[in-house]
Amino acid sequence: MAEETRNSLDGRAEAVVQAGRIGELHQHWHGAVAPARSVPFQIPPALARFEDRADEQERISRAVEEHPAQRGPLVIALTGIGGIGKTALGFHVARRLADRYPDGVLYVDLDDLRRDGVVEVSDAVGELLTGLGMAPEWLEKSFGGRTKQLWTSTRDKRLVVVVDNARVGTEVLPLLPASDGSLVIVTSQGALYDLEGTAAVEVPVGPLSVDHAVRLLGHLVDDPRLTAEPAAALDLARGCGGLPAAIQVAGQWVRKYRRRSLSRLVAELTDELHGKGIPMVEAVWDAAYGALSPEAARLYRLLPQHPGPVIEEPVAAVLLGCEPVLAGDVLEELEHAGLLDGRPEGWRMHGLLRGHADRLARQQDPDGGERLAGRRSLTAWYRRQAARADLLAAGARMTFAGIPEPAAGAAPDVGFTGKPEALRWLESQRHALYGCVRMAFEDGLYEDSWALCEPLWTHFLDHPHYADVIDAFRTGVAAADRTEYLPAMVRMRCQLARPLWEQGRYEEAAEHLRHARNAAEALGGSAPEQKLRASTVEFRGLLKAEAGDWAGAAADFEASKAIHEEIGNAYGVLLQTYLLGRTALRSGRYQEAAVLLRRAHDMACDQERERMTARTGFELGRALRLSGSPEEAEPLARAALEGARRRGSRTEEVRVLEELAELADTRGETQAAEAHRTAARLIAIECGAAASEDHNS
Repeated sequence: MAEETRNSLDGRAEAVVQAGRIGELHQHWHGAVAPARSVPFQIPPALARFEDRADEQERISRAVEEHPAQRGPLVIALTGIGGIGKTALGFHVARRLADRYPDGVLYVDLDDLRRDGVVEVSDAVGELLTGLGMAPEWLEKSFGGRTKQLWTSTRDKRLVVVVDNARVGTEVLPLLPASDGSLVIVTSQGALYDLEGTAAVEVPVGPLSVDHAVRLLGHLVDDPRLTAEPAAALDLARGCGGLPAAIQVAGQWVRKYRRRSLSRLVAELTDELHGKGIPMVEAVWDAAYGALSPEAARLYRLLPQHPGPVIEEPVAAVLLGCEPVLAGDVLEELEHAGLLDGRPEGWRMHGLLRGHADRLARQQDPDGGERLAGRRSLTAWYRRQAARADLLAAGARMTFAGIPEPAAGAAPDVGFTGKPEALRWLESQRHALYGCVRMAFEDGLYEDSWALCEPLWTHFLDHPHYADVIDAFRTGVAAADRTEYLPAMVRMRCQLARPLWEQGRYEEAAEHLRHARNAAEALGGSAPEQKLRASTVEFRGLLKAEAGDWAGAAADFEASKAIHEEIGNAYGVLLQTYLLGRTALRSGRYQEAAVLLRRAHDMACDQERERMTARTGFELGRALRLSGSPEEAEPLARAALEGARRRGSRTEEVRVLEELAELADTRGETQAAEAHRTAARLIAIECGAAASEDHNS
């Protein structure tokens, strides 16, 4: 929605009330003129080279036609070995049936979310919700909360959901839409026996027949040799074992050597097959690799070291030690060889080819020096870029690692134009960043490991991917302990505690904070160390507040405030005063809350801190309303509304609108109250988060 439209929602609602047309608001709420959102379509464009699978498609079509009502969504499980073409078939079916499911096509790759063999299904549910248009800040923190959001968001929709690389049915069940008019296509290497209670149809996907494999080769390579030498074409297709992933590489390899006869090319593969005792598929990949330029061959060997699923030009430049434009040429060479899959967001490497590249790297680099150098280059580059992005996104804050200088000959920095781009980069690279934390630890780069966790804190506050962040911060704690650097040991434990308590793991969070507090006692007396000591006390207070221990929380906030006062940290005093006021408000001590929050609000204004001015003003307004002074609260709420709109914070805007509705209720202005609530609902619809009339932001 355009900025002027967003900013006019509440004004439009008020104008409608003033004109006596309250029915128009109900019309908005019930969907007659609800804000339109684009229909999601999250799978790649169609490829002209898709071949066969007529029997599988017929079975799927029959299952769709015969799917009974009131049985939940139809689940199609495509099973077969890696490289057999399950994902390509799933995409093809989803495109072909898209018109039947007008609410969109969603996609989630569980391997992108898998850590040590386990998927954090809560993150997968979050990906589906954001695909449906829900802004990340509206996602519930808990797995149960997100699951309910998914049920609500899909209960009346006709969707196709493609779930790639499942290993067990329990990974799939929470991702099912609530509507029995939806279709779920799951790919898995083995049968999913634990899909009990679902309308599931297993469709095994086997190798392509030799004839169909030859036809796929023909789609890939418009070459008269395939027709002129049919026996050689059959031998090549047969040697690829009916695997589309292998046929793709073979086709590009044949295309490269247009002057050689097909019989000669196949004979060369056969000689290698007999000479080395390797499968024809491996021989095809070896031949494609052997035809690469030295730089492309080196990048192919190094790519398995990259911990993220998507490869972009800057990352390739890091591994090669060159400019991104030259790295882009090398990536294109690998794509033309069939060894990489080009996507709009970057390049991806098939799992089978990743394994092949890693085997080649181990053969040609038995001592691992080349691979270790690549990993270290990636770690250093990601640490630097993440720290720069964090500085833009969060501004100057308490960090201990600093931004390292680039090494001589290092790949150039990513250019960030401002905070939004920096935040987008952190989210787009999150898999690689979290992977680098663990990779650095495994390589003994302990400072790099915990240093990478510092910018991930900023990312976590906006994008709570709990499995990733808990794993990374645990590693950060272990890395900080290895370095025996006390500030990092304290800070990492505090960072780990918050995602733990937000997942309801209070005892574990408390244990980490206890260790942090004990370690903080050994800190020196410098201002940064005192500030960190105050932070540990604040974290302990936040945990107590989360558990409803208001008195304990207030005591910790008071203790933290005293430390900040001692070192002259004005912002720290402001923050703790605000937390004290909010704690008093949440525990029902409204008069006390109003005094504390007024003090915090004055400090925020004096320090010219826009966000804290808005936050303290909003909470002060609530305290004044609840303590019987609504007339003082109104201008504060209006100012908070303007601030939320100026910053583009939709969740804050809804919260303030709901507070304005409460204020209108205290004046007996029921129509104005309804106007504010309806404006809030319209925003919630736009953000994909309006589940019910009692939506709680």
